[in-house]
Amino acid sequence: MSQQKEYLSDVLIIGSGAAGLSLALQLAEHAKVLVLSKGALREGSTLYAQGGIAAVFDENDSIASHVNDTLIAGAGLCDPQAVQFTAGHAKEAMQWLIRQGVPFDQYRDEDGKMKYHLTREGGHSHRRILHAADATGKAVQITLVDQVRQHPNIQLLEHYHAIDLITNADKSRCLGAYIWSQQARKVEVVRARFVALATGGASKVYLYTSNPDVASGDGIAMAWRAGCRVANMEFNQFHPTSLYHPDAPNFLITEAMRGEGAYLKRPDGSRFMPDFDARAELAPRDVVARAIDYEMKRLGANCVYLDISHQPADFILEHFPTIYAKCLSVGLDITKEPIPVVPAAHYTCGGVLVNLNSQTDVANLYAIGEVACTGLHGANRMASNSLLECIVFAQAAARHIRSQLADAPMADTLPQWDESRVSDSDEEVVITHNWHELRLFMWDYVGIVRTDKRLERALHRAELLKKEIQDYYSHFKVSNNLLELRNLVLVAELIIRSALARKESRGLHYNLDYPFSLKDDETSPTILTPGQ
Repeated sequence: MSQQKEYLSDVLIIGSGAAGLSLALQLAEHAKVLVLSKGALREGSTLYAQGGIAAVFDENDSIASHVNDTLIAGAGLCDPQAVQFTAGHAKEAMQWLIRQGVPFDQYRDEDGKMKYHLTREGGHSHRRILHAADATGKAVQITLVDQVRQHPNIQLLEHYHAIDLITNADKSRCLGAYIWSQQARKVEVVRARFVALATGGASKVYLYTSNPDVASGDGIAMAWRAGCRVANMEFNQFHPTSLYHPDAPNFLITEAMRGEGAYLKRPDGSRFMPDFDARAELAPRDVVARAIDYEMKRLGANCVYLDISHQPADFILEHFPTIYAKCLSVGLDITKEPIPVVPAAHYTCGGVLVNLNSQTDVANLYAIGEVACTGLHGANRMASNSLLECIVFAQAAARHIRSQLADAPMADTLPQWDESRVSDSDEEVVITHNWHELRLFMWDYVGIVRTDKRLERALHRAELLKKEIQDYYSHFKVSNNLLELRNLVLVAELIIRSALARKESRGLHYNLDYPFSLKDDETSPTILTPGQ
């Protein structure tokens, strides 16, 4: 067996979105950092985030109000301590981003002072969303990428897929990870004092998603296999408004558009959200997504419509240039006509269970961003709290890692990756078929509205697929699609088991067999433990 290539680093960060790059930049003055990116460094969910980042900058707003809005949106399952921690550190986190050079929109007030333009989104009682037009995530990602590329203490490995975490024998401490070079098509290894998962969510488990292809639940699956608990996996947020057009899959229409006055309409042009909720289009995402799903099924419609054409054209072009350009490219002029939209899997509210330092159950292993369950989102994430969570918890992880660096040991050796008994696959069709089957039954059985019978069918299929995929994995050399499929089928099983465990409807989890919500003091997070 030939010697595999090995990297040494103080901190290995798996993932290159807002969470991973923020952590890298805040550690690089104190440690050697290695950042692993599954695709190009810029690619990931952060790049496609449109709306903005929530923080209290308005003198009429308050942290207490941000906390209260988040708790309401989270439907009684938020951890109040995590919510207070996040909202309390929000302004500090945004000021750090501003120092990095993120160009949030500003305007000059009546006294000639420059102020940040704040917009409002669903669930928020005040305007508190900092944004860069309608492409905030892109502005954040490009800024952070520019910074990390210039830093001498940060090593970047692009087009590398993490396979598995390496722990000691009793899985009490993380020692590094096996990684796969997509270009060399070889397995390599990283030895590190600390490892941070910043791999994003798992919305690719669904047939229709607003997420990029890299959102395949890798970090959640790797952490579970390494011995970490996961929590609240049943709460998958479906963004209410994804563009419905064959030439523009996965394109999100930001919630900020509804914040700026857009109406949701049936195909006949009538509004329907006032029939479902007093907050109408500004109700939380779970309410809006279920309303759209209901209307589409009731009417047999392929989509509903989001209409902002009643606003002045200049206003639309100023606030939503990205959406305007994208829609125009497929023949839609949003200044004159409504946008066809459908819900799409958007955000994984649960994930790897962590504390306020972003620590997992395994020593020296951290999880930040969408891969983690901090307790902030509860049963439903409020708009524009996701990028905020990335930055706040990256700062928390950085503080904790810095305090441990001097005493953290490096493993002397790591076990070699053994592929002496595997061969190149001549049956890629198996992966393709299983991939499609998994995403289809997750969409049909574990989607916006669920039943126990659907969930049981989904679990049966997931268990069969998992055995088939594991057998395939044991006999053939790894590939990008195989690694993602192995992770996704495990995450699908965790989602289904969590959904079956919740005997009520709450937030993003709606089960027709249990259409009621228990009292808040009678419910609790769904926590799954490996081996149980």
